[in-house]
Amino acid sequence: MKKTVVINIVGLTNRLIGEHTPFIKSFLEKGKGGVVKPVLPAVTCSAQSTYLTGKWPTEHGIVGNGWFFKDELEVKFWRQGNPLVQSNKIWDELKALDSNFTCANMFWWYNMYSTVDFSATPRPNYLADGRKIPDIYTYPAELRDKLQGKLGTFPLFKFWGPKTSIASSRWIADATMEMDKENNPTLTLVYLPHLDYNTQRYGLDFDVLQKDLNEIDAVVKDLVVHYEAQSANIVLLSEYGITNVSNPIHINRHLRKEGYLGIRVERGLELLDAGASDAFAVADHQIAHVYAKESTDYEKLHEYLKTIPGVEKVIPKDEREVNHLNHERAGDFVLVADKDSWFTYYFWEDDAVAPDYARMVDIHKKPGYDPVEMFTDPSDKLVIFKVLWKLLKKKLGFRTVLDIIPLKAELVKGSHGRIPENKEDWPILVTNSESNLPKQELLATEVYQVLKNHIIQ
Repeated sequence: MKKTVVINIVGLTNRLIGEHTPFIKSFLEKGKGGVVKPVLPAVTCSAQSTYLTGKWPTEHGIVGNGWFFKDELEVKFWRQGNPLVQSNKIWDELKALDSNFTCANMFWWYNMYSTVDFSATPRPNYLADGRKIPDIYTYPAELRDKLQGKLGTFPLFKFWGPKTSIASSRWIADATMEMDKENNPTLTLVYLPHLDYNTQRYGLDFDVLQKDLNEIDAVVKDLVVHYEAQSANIVLLSEYGITNVSNPIHINRHLRKEGYLGIRVERGLELLDAGASDAFAVADHQIAHVYAKESTDYEKLHEYLKTIPGVEKVIPKDEREVNHLNHERAGDFVLVADKDSWFTYYFWEDDAVAPDYARMVDIHKKPGYDPVEMFTDPSDKLVIFKVLWKLLKKKLGFRTVLDIIPLKAELVKGSHGRIPENKEDWPILVTNSESNLPKQELLATEVYQVLKNHIIQ
């Protein structure tokens, strides 16, 4: 089998490849590339699971970055257990073909408790006193200490949140190369999230993005040079393309006005009570899953959802199959935003009673995805001093929370999840192995076979 590395450059599209990505551009010109029609929803967990199984969400079950867990009556995002993906993965098939095959998964999602040979994923320590300490989870366990002993602690707060930067992608790339030097896996999957940040913050504003493009280009170059020295097959891959948006849809506020939402009040603050709701939405970028109780008038709800401004498409249960989303985890209705819009998880009508987690980076408590976690309030000139003061109090042992995230969805200028009309905004697959890209346009499910062919050639 042929040594292969798949470098997942999140958000990379042909629109972004150019003068600010000279190395990636030259790699494309020397090799061969095509576009990938993204899976619906075009979000991280669904895209990666489709690539790694060759199956649609109907079969592998990953209908988004999160969904309503009906057995627990709770919305959960960013789970990490690999068994949640209900289909065999590419490494399972390749291990069956050759017992000498090995695989490393460096920060792709659903990374924990899989059958790969080497893995690393973000996994902070949540201490009893409320602190969150940056850390990673690895297999084998000793890989964690080797990587952080060599490279320092994984920069978790630069991986997500207002302080996101190239540091997290740089750390992942360096960790991948360190892991490879010692273990030499046949297939390595590496995840570089950097372009996901400012494209969501600012949209496709190249005056801002040129710095980000230069930074990720340099990281990709280091990885490619490392693997070229081993004559490896190298694949540059992305999951989706981010496009400009200007209209946040507060889908749960719409449902609340019609009396569908269940709200619980605790300590004077409101919480979404999913189990008590006749219907509620799980917002995930430009896709929202609407779950309804059996007693709900589905026809009435269907007609109402179609009237909400910014909703381009309402997919009912009987149409989920043609959209490859016919799985029990999917909503009774799946909503797709129009090209200018995206869905927030916001359900409160008065910011004074918003839940405490709304103003924090808290990806596991929020009943939906929240890109506003990458911002601090631009109108607050003292925010830096507030953050420093809060951090100092934490170090001194005082209980305090970093409640610095604004409740201003209009700050977000880029999103993804729907299938863009322009193929310039579709994800890409570029390879240095010209014989292994059969056509210029791939379905998301076809990426699996292309990757497999790189290895068994």
